[in-house]
Amino acid sequence: MRSGRLTLNPLAHLDPLGALMLLIARFGWARPVPIDPRYFRNPARDMVLVSLAGAAGNLATAFGVGLLMRVLPTSILMNPAALNFLVLMVFINLGLAVFNLLPVPPLDGSKILYVFLPLRWMKGFYFLERYGMLILMLLVILGVVQRVMSPIVLFIASLALPGWFPL
Repeated sequence: MRSGRLTLNPLAHLDPLGALMLLIARFGWARPVPIDPRYFRNPARDMVLVSLAGAAGNLATAFGVGLLMRVLPTSILMNPAALNFLVLMVFINLGLAVFNLLPVPPLDGSKILYVFLPLRWMKGFYFLERYGMLILMLLVILGVVQRVMSPIVLFIASLALPGWFPL
C-alpha cells in the first residue's frame, strides 16, 4: 500500500528497464512485488504458497480459457481473430506459469527451492542470487530456457486445449 502498488493501474507496476528490454530483446519484467515474510505465521511454507500463487493464477486462467473455448458457440471460434486471441491467452499464461517456476533467482521457483535445499548449499545459492538476473538473461539468450520450457508448455497446453492442440 505504501509503495503505491495496490492498484490495477499497470503503470504503477512498470519497470522502465524491463519495458525497454521487452521492446529490444522480447524479454522484459515488471517491478517485483514486495513481500515481508515477518508477517507469515510459517515463513517457509507461506513463502512457497506466495511463490506458487502467481503460477496458479496463470494456470487457472489458461484452463479457464480452455474451458471457455469448449462452451463457446462454434460461430465465435470460426472467427480467426477470436480463436487466435484465445489460444494466445492460453499459451501466454502457460508460458508465464512455467517460466516463473524455473528455479533461478529472482523467479518464484527459486523461492520454492529454498525450502528444499540442504543448509550446506544455501550459502552458494545466496551467492548465485546476486547474479540471478544476469544468469537468467544468459540462459534466455542461449535458448536454454526455451528448450526447457517448450515441452512443458506444450504438454500442459494439450491438457488445457484437448482436441484443439494435439501433442
